[in-house]
Amino acid sequence: MSVSLKMDKIEYHAVIKFFVKEGLTPKEIHSKFLQVCGDSSPSFSTIKKWAAKFKCGRTSIEDDTREGRPKSATTPEISEQVHGMVLDDWRIIDISKERVGYILHEDLDMKKLCTRWVPRLLTADQKRTRMKISEQCLERFNKNKTDFVHRFNTMDETWIHHYTPASKQQSKQWTEASCSAPKKTRSVPSAGKVMASVFWDGECLLFIDYLENCKTITGEYYSHLLTRLDEKNS
Repeated sequence: MSVSLKMDKIEYHAVIKFFVKEGLTPKEIHSKFLQVCGDSSPSFSTIKKWAAKFKCGRTSIEDDTREGRPKSATTPEISEQVHGMVLDDWRIIDISKERVGYILHEDLDMKKLCTRWVPRLLTADQKRTRMKISEQCLERFNKNKTDFVHRFNTMDETWIHHYTPASKQQSKQWTEASCSAPKKTRSVPSAGKVMASVFWDGECLLFIDYLENCKTITGEYYSHLLTRLDEKNS
C-alpha cells in the first residue's frame, strides 16, 4: 500500500533544485513528484518556473519577499485551477479578480499580449517563396536601379465605398453658450462598394479596373487584367 508524502513549499523547492542539479527536465521532475507525493505534488507550472530560476543561477529556495501581498492566499491547487481555466471566464473561480491576476503574473509567469494584426497568415512554403522573390528583386535592383524602378509594377486591391458619412466629431459646430445643439438630418449611407484593382510603377498610376457586380476575382480575371495593362502601356 503506497502512502503519499506531503511536504511544505520550501521542501518542494529544495527537491526541485536538487533534481535540476542532476540534469532532470521539469517534466521528469514532475513525474517523480507524482510517484512520491501523489495528489499533494506541486503543479507542473510551479516546477517549471522554479527549475528555470535554478538553471539561471538562483541559489535561494525561499520565496521572494513581496510587500503588501498575502503569502498564504495562493496554494498550488488554486494556481493549477487558474492555469487550467485561464482561457475561460475568470469569474467562475471562487477567488477575487486581484488574486487571479497575482497568480497569472507571479506564480504562473504569464502575460497578456494584444493580437498583432497581419495582412494574412502564410505557410512556411509561402514565406520561402516570397523570400526568394524578394532576393531576386533586390539582386536586379542592385544591378540597375534606374531600369528596375522603371520596369517594376505594383498591384493591389481596395474597396471603394459609394458614400462615407461624416462622424459626430467632424459634424461639430461652434455655437453661443446659450444656444442648443444644432440639428442635422441623418443621411442614410449607401451600403454599395466596388472592388478596385490598382496598378502603378515608380512614377505614376498605370491602370485601374473596377470589378463588375456579381463577379469574383479568379486566375482568369487576373490574366485578363495583365493583358489589358500591357495593351494600355504598350
